Amino acid sequence: MVRVSRVVPESIASELGILPGTELLAVNGREIADFLDWEFLTAEDTLSIEARTPDGEMIGFDVERPDAEPLGVELEPPTIRRCANRCEFCFIEGLPPGLRRSLYVRDDDYRLSFAYGNFATLSNVKERDIARILEYRLSPLYVSVHATPWEARKVLLNNPKVPNIVEQLTRLAEGGIQFHAQMVIVPGLNDGGVLEQSLADLWALGEAVLSVAVVPVGLTQFSHLYTGKTMDAATAGALIERVDAWGDRSRRERGERWVYGSDELYLLAGRTLPEAEHYGDFPQIENGVGAVTHLRGRIAEGLERLPRMEGRRIGVVTGAAMGAAIMPVILRDLARVTGAHFELIVAENSLFGPTTTTAGLLVAADIRRALAGRTDLDLALIPAETINDDGLFLDDVAFEALRAEFAMPVHPSYDFLDVLAPGATQDLAA
Repeated sequence: MVRVSRVVPESIASELGILPGTELLAVNGREIADFLDWEFLTAEDTLSIEARTPDGEMIGFDVERPDAEPLGVELEPPTIRRCANRCEFCFIEGLPPGLRRSLYVRDDDYRLSFAYGNFATLSNVKERDIARILEYRLSPLYVSVHATPWEARKVLLNNPKVPNIVEQLTRLAEGGIQFHAQMVIVPGLNDGGVLEQSLADLWALGEAVLSVAVVPVGLTQFSHLYTGKTMDAATAGALIERVDAWGDRSRRERGERWVYGSDELYLLAGRTLPEAEHYGDFPQIENGVGAVTHLRGRIAEGLERLPRMEGRRIGVVTGAAMGAAIMPVILRDLARVTGAHFELIVAENSLFGPTTTTAGLLVAADIRRALAGRTDLDLALIPAETINDDGLFLDDVAFEALRAEFAMPVHPSYDFLDVLAPGATQDLAA
């Protein structure tokens, strides 16, 4: 069911009298099943829309839209396709009990893959879905491949009915669909020969595969499904060498690197992160591939805009992954330019356990513990990624409630510049 949630004032939909709660049934004679149908079928300038009003009346709207003007309709969120897999490394399976219900939703939806860049396994797509992807040219998709050998993939996804991913990707590639792929590596299951075969299979798909990210398995103290080996420095280093070999081949033969190791892989291996040129246009930065290098670049470009803040004391809360090797260098440069004293405060994750070192998964309790009693700071910065669009941490504490507990101002920050640059905040004004 596709239902209107909001009508933009003074829009075409408003002039037609479409109301919130209206159910959209068909466009130009074609039934609407979800938001994708609505987006693609309403791309024409001349539209005949069948709908049901909030009080149950069937009604039709004829639309002549000038210059592709937006209709002004916002839809209710779609029903999300749930994941039927029980992956060894599933983050949802590594959550503790007692969190808000929405966090336990395991989505595996090719529509969200196209619309928002969510990774999907394609294990639940049917023939009609394939036809739809091809008709609407839903490209690029973001695909959780993990392994192309069929038997290995069945084990990784804990799903004996998972389809053959090579056959799926081949068919879509022949229809002009391109992909960004990710492979979460579980030592002993999809490294070594399985990884080599997977990269070879993806390479054989040619230009259809835009990029491949190799990511180490991430576990919490609640990851009860996991049966693989621990990801150690030696294994991470071996993965980087395999990725580099394929990346070098790709650069020679196709002019770009194509396959990348995630930042966490380099940190686990104790290797230096590559420079920005390594990542091209950073095709999988949202997947933690080149994110640290990109952050360093943004900060370096913006340093000259920062004001002098002589004598100010600024606390920077982060996780162990960034705190060990990355953040001290960044803070040194910030201190040199601003004259402020930056103190690195590394917080341990109390919700997921000490093996979870990503700054973005810190919770309010971790921030509270890290900053408790710190009356000596003029300002504290915390990772902005810890807070969702509703202003909540993963442990359901509101950011505004947490910041009220401290004597000094506390700000979420993505790159320091968003707080420290002139005009960003008055908390450091002289």
